[in-house]
Amino acid sequence: MPYVDGFVLAVPKENLEAYRKVTELAGSVWMDHGALSYMECVADDVPDGEVTSFLKAVQAKPDEVVFFSWITYRDRASRDEINAKVMADPRLQGPSEMPFDGKRMIYGGFQSFTMMPNWEA
Repeated sequence: MPYVDGFVLAVPKENLEAYRKVTELAGSVWMDHGALSYMECVADDVPDGEVTSFLKAVQAKPDEVVFFSWITYRDRASRDEINAKVMADPRLQGPSEMPFDGKRMIYGGFQSFTMMPNWEA
């Protein structure tokens, strides 16, 4: 079953177009190096919980929107190999400013647990 890197982050609404450009480039780079899929999802129905929520987890401000994103790989070894290539890719090098606060981003790698076959968009 696939290995998944997951991300949750807040993007200022005024930076949405800049974020789109960053993610389109990043998605291309990950896919070029062998990722199975790359998905960016913007919050649409994300209530602010009393104890915890996506909004609270990334300390989203009123002028920010939450993104839930993931990249899939064949397995953990493939993920590690692909990420090493991605980090060395010259397309992602340079002093470009990120359109979000990376300190509030949550991310991690996940081993598949349950998966329904033949998922299609």
